[in-house]
Parts: sequence; structure tokens; C-alpha cells
Amino acid sequence: MSATDSAPSTLRRWLSTLPILVVLFAVLVQWTGSQLQSKVIQAGEGVWPGYGSELRREPVQPTAPEPPEQTPTATEGVDQDLIGDLLGDDTPANETEGVDQDLIGDLLGDLDSQPSSGIDEDLIGDLPGEPTVDPDAQTPAQARYERQLESYEREQARVASILERRTEGVQRFSAVDLGLESFVGWVNAHIKHLFVLLLALASVTTTWTRHHIALRNIHGPRGDRISAGSQLVANLLVMFSLFAQRTAWEDSGILPDHPGLSWIWIAAFVAMCAGNLYHLAKPMAADEKEEDSWGTALLAVPLYASMAVLSAGWFFIGEGYFAGLAVYLDKLTEHAQLYLQVGLYVWAGMLLKRTSLAQRSFDALRPWGLPPELLAIVVVLASAIPTAYSGASGIFVIAVGAILFQELRAAGARKSLAMASAAMSGSLGVVLRPCLLVVIVAYLNPVSSDALFGWGRWVFLLTAGLFALVAFLTRQGTWKLNKVPNAGAKTLTALKGLGLFLALFAVVLFGYRGVLDVGLDQHSAPLILPVILVLMLVLDRVMLQREKGLDTVETPTPKVRLQVESATSEAAVHIGALLLLMGLSVCLGGLVERAELMSAVPASFESPWAAMCLLVALLVVVGMTMDPYGAVILVSATLADVAIASGIDPVHFWMVVLVAFELGYLTPPVALNHLLVRQVVSEIEDPGPQDPPPTNFWQKHERILLPVTVMAIALVLVAFVPLAVAG
Repeated sequence: MSATDSAPSTLRRWLSTLPILVVLFAVLVQWTGSQLQSKVIQAGEGVWPGYGSELRREPVQPTAPEPPEQTPTATEGVDQDLIGDLLGDDTPANETEGVDQDLIGDLLGDLDSQPSSGIDEDLIGDLPGEPTVDPDAQTPAQARYERQLESYEREQARVASILERRTEGVQRFSAVDLGLESFVGWVNAHIKHLFVLLLALASVTTTWTRHHIALRNIHGPRGDRISAGSQLVANLLVMFSLFAQRTAWEDSGILPDHPGLSWIWIAAFVAMCAGNLYHLAKPMAADEKEEDSWGTALLAVPLYASMAVLSAGWFFIGEGYFAGLAVYLDKLTEHAQLYLQVGLYVWAGMLLKRTSLAQRSFDALRPWGLPPELLAIVVVLASAIPTAYSGASGIFVIAVGAILFQELRAAGARKSLAMASAAMSGSLGVVLRPCLLVVIVAYLNPVSSDALFGWGRWVFLLTAGLFALVAFLTRQGTWKLNKVPNAGAKTLTALKGLGLFLALFAVVLFGYRGVLDVGLDQHSAPLILPVILVLMLVLDRVMLQREKGLDTVETPTPKVRLQVESATSEAAVHIGALLLLMGLSVCLGGLVERAELMSAVPASFESPWAAMCLLVALLVVVGMTMDPYGAVILVSATLADVAIASGIDPVHFWMVVLVAFELGYLTPPVALNHLLVRQVVSEIEDPGPQDPPPTNFWQKHERILLPVTVMAIALVLVAFVPLAVAG
């Protein structure tokens, strides 16, 4: 069953779509609630003064103090040496304890009637006479008790006052307030569980629907069996590692903070193995258009499976480290919030796909008859800003790559140009503010995000100019505009519809700013955009109904609920494919780290030019094989020190890293961004015309050559021009 079906089956909906929707919704509520908590307390304070400090919670009744067990005698505090003298012996003062207190009292009481001869006058003067013993005087214990009693009575009065002020309205308000606080606290404590659950549900969905990322799609039973078999081996290796990790915990007697997470991992891989066995037993039918040969079938092996087998080979055979896969896979949970945001971005992209926003944007351009290359330039440049908010080019390609391809084809662009533009649509914006990838670089390294974003603007202008230049030089027609009649009026009509979307966007952002004091940045974007897009679906439905006319619509506009469900169903497939690939790329990074492959690189070079040549080559390879977040962590721990020790400026080096990564994502044999485009495009109908057969090498391979040429030239310029300027 296709991931883009508008009405998933009941079984699929209950087993995958709805649980994933609940997880994503819980993350949204958790973030919104955490931002809202202080505002709720402030609102309560404004209505009921003292709400935050006194009325928010039920007051605790004070405990009455215990009275002293006994009243001390009048002789308490008398000098014990004096008592010894009175007793007439040489007994030390500390041994007079236990002497009959009545006897001491008699001794003290009879002093006035005894003759003073033979008794030290100073001693007699020091003796406490009868007038100094006040029977009504308080002992220290009694005074302390009186103070405690007064405090208790004051606290009792305060509690009574609070209870009187805690009206039914206050109690209802505080119940909502504390309920929100409890939920947010619970989610914060279980954020890792939510992430692992999201990855588990989405990965199982991806496996059963045959949508893992591979060099080639499956086109028949041979490729299906090879794909399923390789996945089965990989999944069994990961399961073995997970059980080895649990055995190590039991042997050591030391459990991690969240030992239950491993059972979620295990359950996910068990379900994935079940899917693999099912596909082995019942492979898909042969594609009528294309048959799988043995060579092409091998290309259907998912990238995550290859990474798992390679990593397991080193951990198990090279080191005997059987828990290695599980340990490195578990490292994903250290950045659970980040990877949950990846899921939210993909979900937002699938929601955007179901609005008419992209179509209306192209409607504003279409009347002017832009040539395909010029239209592609506009699309790629316009994609830079949303890419900066999505945080990585791969995420943006998954989110909107299909929309861009579809609209470019509908506008007359040839398929190779549309594929190239969609693959490169996310490559220009990763250096712009507020890209999360740049923020992570600044967090892990001694460079400021302001400096990186400052140079990032120049890198963006460079790559944008190069793309425009290469597209112009390789054009297959004239750049003459082919305007339709009344182009301006038609554009204005399309812009009116866009204006409503932009107005809604602005109102929601204004609401977040006014209510939560939160703007749209790299931290809040994945949590605000899904809310905006759901509201846009509602607006879109209203606008389409008005445009078509309620009484004349033959095909009713899809309900918002079904569109959200369909978007979540499709997002589940892409989230599972992307997150599992990220997880196994972390394991591959562990192989590189533990095998000390980077130790082959010298600690420094005498010439920064020589260092840059080697670093550029290594960075492109890293970009070809790893996800951006894992790659940044690996480079920070290894190659960054080499660059700095060789005299390369840190900001310059990291600009080179970002451009090299993007070139790696576009370069065969892996070319991850192209794989992602092919994956999302395979699910939609191509609306474009039949392209003429290519007449030269460039036209035949334009899909790959156009973005690789642009980014390769940009990388050479970014890497070596600053070195030449520095002299």
C-alpha cells in the first residue's frame, strides 16, 4: 500500500499513523505547555493576587508543637562545683549528678539559718538565695515552646485565610495549571522514550511499506528478496547487540537511567524482522516497465543495512565488542529533542504538501512564462529560507522536494532539471541564520554562530550566483518570457490567495509572541510550523469551497482530519527511513572512531594549502556517508584540530565543512539528496510533458552534473580563495 494514500486502512491507521500522531502531538503540547506555564501563573496572579505564592496549591496544615515533657527544677543551672562545696567533700562537680535534689534544696534553703562562721563569705555571696528563685520564670524549653505555639497559631490563621480565598474558581484554574505542569514534567522525564517510540513506530512502518533509502528502488521480486534479506541480517545483528548490552548490564549490576528503552528497541527490530520474513515469503510482483537484474537488484540494499553490517563486522569480529551497535545506537537518545524536531519538520513538510500554498505561489509566476531554467533559479533561491529553518538539506528535500518537482514539471521544466533543482533546493540555505546545524557547530567548537552566519551570507550569494550562471550556460532554449494575456491580473489574483496565507502566518506568529513571548527561530520553528500548517489546511478548505462554490462542487474538498491523517501516514514512512539511517550512521561513525581511521591523517601540516587539499577530500567522503549532525560531531572530534593546527582559521574551516557536506550529499555513488528526491518523487504522478531524448553527455546526466558542478566550484572557491587572500 502506498504511503500517500489519502485514506489509510484501519489497521495501518491504528498501528502506525495514530500512535505517531499522538507522539508528535505530545511533543507539541510539552513545548507549548513549558512556554505557557509562567504565563498561566501570571494570569492567575492578575485575577487572584497571591495566586503564584499562596493560592496555586492546596496549603498544608501546620503541625502543633509538642509541649516540654517536664518542668525543670529551680536548681537547674546551679554551678556544680558550688554544690560540691556545699556537700562538704572533694567530689568533682561532674560527679554530683544524681545527688538527691531535695537534699540540695534543703541545703540551699537553710543557708539563712546557719551561722556563717567557718564558711567562705565569698561563697555565701555566690549562693542563690531564696529571693532569686522565681517559680513563675520560664525555662529555655518552655520559652521555645511558647514561640513555636505562637508560630503555629499564626500559620493556622494564614492557612485558614488561604482556604477562604481558594474559591471554586481558583481551584478549577489551579487544577488546569497543575495538570499542565504535571504533564509537561512527565513528558520531560520521558522525552527519550518518546523519541525511541517515534523511531520504532516509523521504522517498522517504513520496513513494511518497503521505503528504506537505497541506491535504487525495488522493481521486482529479485530486488525485493535481496532488500528484505539484507535488512533481516542487519536487524538480527542489531538485536543481538541489544541483548548483549542487557547481558553486560546484568553482569556488572549497573543499570542505566532508562533500562526499559532497550526493550522498545528490541520490539521494533523484532517487528522489522517479521516484515522482512513476510517480504521474503511474498515478494512484490515484477515491475512491468523495468525488471531487476542481479546487478541492479543489489543496489536495492538499504543504506542503513549496509552500515549495520559494516559496523557489526568491526565491533563483533575486530574487537569482540558485541554491545557496540546498541551502545552507539543509544547515543541518539542523548539528542532526543533534536531528532524529535527532525520528525516534526518532516511532518510539517507533508502538511505543506496538502495545502495549495505551493500551487498558488507557482500560479503567481506561471502567467509570465518564465523559461524552465529561470524558474528553477527562482525556486532554488526561494527554498533557502525554509531550509535555514529546517536545519538540514535532507530534511527539506523530504519535506517539499516532491512539491518542487511537481510544480516545475507542471510549468514545463524537463525532468532532469526538475530533479536537479529539487535535490539542490536544500543546499543553499544551510549556511543562513538560524540553521540549527550551524548552531551545533558553534556549540561544539570555539567559533561564534554570529561569525559563521556572517560568512554564511557570502557563501549563499556565491552558490546562488553559480547556480544561476551554470543554469544559464546550460540552457536548452531562449530566456525570453512567454507571457500569457492579462498576466498581471492573473498574478494579482494568485497573490490575493497568498496574502490570506501570509496574513494567517503573521497572526499566528503574533499570537505566539504575545502569549508565549516566543519568536520563530531554530528552536521554535519545528514546533510552531505544524500548528500553522494545520490552520492553513483549515483556511485552504474554506478558500477552495468558496472558489468552487459549495453547491457546484462535484468532488468535495478533503476534510482537514483526513488530510492530517494522510500527512502523518506519509510522514511516518519518511521519518522512519531518515532516523534509522541517522542512527546507523552514528554506528558507522563509531567504527571510524574506534578503528582510529583518522589517526592516518597527520596532526598538522606545514602548509595550510596541503592541509586544505586533504581535508576537502575527506569532508566530501564524510558528507557522502553520514547524516549532517553525526558528521559534525565526528569532524569536531577529529579533523577540526588538524585544520587549526595547520593554520586554517576556524570560521573558514567550518564554512568549507558545510559546503563539502552539501557536495557530498549530491555526489554519487551515494548522493543522499538525490536518493531522497527519488524516494518522494516516486510516490507522485509526473504532470510534465514527455522530454525529448538527450543529445549530449550533459543532457543525459544533467540531474547529477548540474548540482555537482555548482557545489564543486563553490567548494574550491570557498576553500582556497581565502588562503590566497591571506597570503
